[in-house]
Amino acid sequence: MKFIIKHEIRGRIRIHAAQSRMSAVQADTLAYYVGKLEGVTSVKVQERVQDAVICYTGDRETLILALRQFAYENVEVPEQVLASSSRALNSEYWEKLVTAVVLRAGSKMFLPYSIRSVIAAVKSVKYLWHGICTLAHGKLEVPVLDGTAIGVSVFRGDMETASSVMFLLGIGEILEEWTHKKSVADLARSMSLHVEKVWLQRDGQEILVPSEQIQPGDKVVVRMGNMVPFDGVVVTGDGMVNQASMTGESIPVHKSEGSTVYAGTVLEEGELTVLVREVTGSGKFDKIVSMIEESEKLKSGTENHALELADRLVPWCLAGTVVTYALTRNVTRAISILMVDFSCALKLSMPLAVLSAMRECGSYHITVKGGKYLEALSKADTIVFDKTGTLTHASPKVVKVVPFSGCDEEEVLKLAACLEEHFPHSMANAVVRAAKERGITHEEMHTEVEYIVAHGIASRVRGERVVIGSHHFVFEDEKCVIPAAEQQKFDDLEPEYSHLYLAACGQLVGVICIADPLRPEARHVLRQLRAIGVTNTVMMTGDSDRTAAAIARQVGVDQYFSEVLPEDKAEYVQKAKAEGHTVVMIGDGINDSPALSAADVGIAINSGAAIAREIADITIKADSLEELVQLKSIANAMQRRVASNYRFVLSFNSALIILGALGILQPATSAMLHNLSTIGISLKSMTNLLPEKTQSQLQQENTKA
Repeated sequence: MKFIIKHEIRGRIRIHAAQSRMSAVQADTLAYYVGKLEGVTSVKVQERVQDAVICYTGDRETLILALRQFAYENVEVPEQVLASSSRALNSEYWEKLVTAVVLRAGSKMFLPYSIRSVIAAVKSVKYLWHGICTLAHGKLEVPVLDGTAIGVSVFRGDMETASSVMFLLGIGEILEEWTHKKSVADLARSMSLHVEKVWLQRDGQEILVPSEQIQPGDKVVVRMGNMVPFDGVVVTGDGMVNQASMTGESIPVHKSEGSTVYAGTVLEEGELTVLVREVTGSGKFDKIVSMIEESEKLKSGTENHALELADRLVPWCLAGTVVTYALTRNVTRAISILMVDFSCALKLSMPLAVLSAMRECGSYHITVKGGKYLEALSKADTIVFDKTGTLTHASPKVVKVVPFSGCDEEEVLKLAACLEEHFPHSMANAVVRAAKERGITHEEMHTEVEYIVAHGIASRVRGERVVIGSHHFVFEDEKCVIPAAEQQKFDDLEPEYSHLYLAACGQLVGVICIADPLRPEARHVLRQLRAIGVTNTVMMTGDSDRTAAAIARQVGVDQYFSEVLPEDKAEYVQKAKAEGHTVVMIGDGINDSPALSAADVGIAINSGAAIAREIADITIKADSLEELVQLKSIANAMQRRVASNYRFVLSFNSALIILGALGILQPATSAMLHNLSTIGISLKSMTNLLPEKTQSQLQQENTKA
């Protein structure tokens, strides 16, 4: 396809597609294709002018070559991407806005005053009725102010003022609805486009495949701690499913053969085989939109306070109107006060500030489930870190396999990978990855896999019990023994590595040594967190005290706790909260779930267990712990913006009321300035919170990672 370069600077290029018209689907296709190119940090396609603005960090010539090779018919865009696009929404509201302006201008140019008066009288009925209904419910809110202002103008025969006020109110309603829906759609899209791999059951075997390959009628296997990937029906199995994200049910629901399960829910116990009903992304997208719009989690304490104040100020506006008329006997001045209310600006700008902050987090692969969590994060003074996969590198590596009991290295690694691949954890991923690198195929040799939280995994192979996990689990809980002749080999295991112990029939058959290096940015991140409000950093791990102490010294945490169980982490969090601290917990495993739930803000690593992501209030991609600094900075900036919006709305609208009461501003002018200020502060609330320079740097870091 042919493109024309319209403008170019280093790292940014604006191109024009050589075609007469671009549809919304074509724009989404182009955006999807370019966004997937290596080195591209952002892309924005404007279908009305057939332009695309591309920001990139890679090689320019590579980008140009990829654009030359582009063709709409050669790009397969996931249905979920098209279903969640906001282009149709933007087109709909743009047409509404243009239509309203054209009709207003046309009526003033071509219709006589008498006909315009009749139209105004008919339109006023809607506003009068809304005001009456609001009063009938015992409420003094904005519809009462609007209805009173329009009603008084109509009663006085000033149809031009009434018409102008209704036009401005209509424009304001369109823009308010547009901006709110777009913010919700942008946020929902960032939350719904995560694609995972799933276990497909075919011909009696389980195959790990990308979720986009699944078709209706396929059977997928879901195990404890994992997310249900699609809407479907249980065909075999029994389990407890956490449906809180979709239905609001706080207690896990029992599912068995014939039960319906929903995409995005999490299996807490058991194992299910699900017959897939729907694979398109629209169902899940719609559910997420509904969750965002309806959940009380969306509202922060500051936001709720501002909204309550807005409603409380309505009676004072009415009282000011009455007092102004009593003192001046001037209806125009009184109506000018009615044209101004605090509610519109506060009720629109505050949620938009929250939604925009959540959307900005999403642009950096951070998913926030509600504004209250960003508010809590802005106040957080204590952060508790899990060690493995959080403070240590997200990709630990198998450095050595030590066989016992006559087994060889390949046999040990093959069996270990077969068990570990069913449960997403950094250590498990390391074992699976090591087997793949060595070319070891580990077909299903076992029966049902059982995960013992914070300990390990158990199964049966050829009728014999096989376990893999911690020293405590294998040797103390399972009572496995070390072959007497190999005790010295066991004692010589390097202490600097983390160890996974594999046993069969009660006897040790292998030890997998895993290097779990500290993230290089961890120490720097902790210093940055202290600079922006965190006063206490804590590390908690199930490792030995020797290992924990070494990591604690390297990373520079204020406190550390070793050999802890899941309940120990949760107990510490609850104790810190009772002492008056605002606590953040960050982890990635099933064993972190109790602490994630207990914390004021639970943060889960996106590559970790699904149950951890489900329980957590925030999930991060965690290519780098720098995302925590970014997240905390956005939370702090959001609180500053909410406070700034609050002060501006109160001061500006108060000034309009005073100017109207003094007769300096006419009612139509007051309404116009009020609506313009509402739209202006709303648009400002939708802008990014981080400085542009910081954003660019962070995007480049994410691209490199």
